[in-house]
Amino acid sequence: MAAPLATCSEEEQRSVIRFLQIEGTKSNEIHRRMEVQYGDACVSLQLVYEWSRMSLNGISSVTDSPRPGQAHRVVTPEAIAAAEATVKENRRVTVHEIAAHLDMSHGPAHHIVHDVLQFHKVSARWVPHHLAAGLKERSVDACHKLLKPFEA
Repeated sequence: MAAPLATCSEEEQRSVIRFLQIEGTKSNEIHRRMEVQYGDACVSLQLVYEWSRMSLNGISSVTDSPRPGQAHRVVTPEAIAAAEATVKENRRVTVHEIAAHLDMSHGPAHHIVHDVLQFHKVSARWVPHHLAAGLKERSVDACHKLLKPFEA
């Protein structure tokens, strides 16, 4: 018996499905035989059924057909810059307002603000996650000035 195939592409597996389907092998038998050879890399039984049906309907290509266009990307450098400008202009702005301003859904706006720009809400204001050295010193000085009346 041959050793299981370590690497394979979907196109290879589609070719095997098409070949065995043309021979008259049933889909569940095709999947069982492919599991022996491909192991964990084997496509699901549902895909075997789907690709067998496509082969029966005359679709002979084993490669993915071209799609009408590239997926719409919202998280672009321009969107990131616009979100950062919006936050810097108004530190009390919400993610929902940023999403509405940039004409995008809540998820990408949240991703830009939290993951890309690394802003977090502190006392209802967006602040950079990493403070610069000068800002840290100003913060410490302000705390010391507040504590001096209580020390006396």
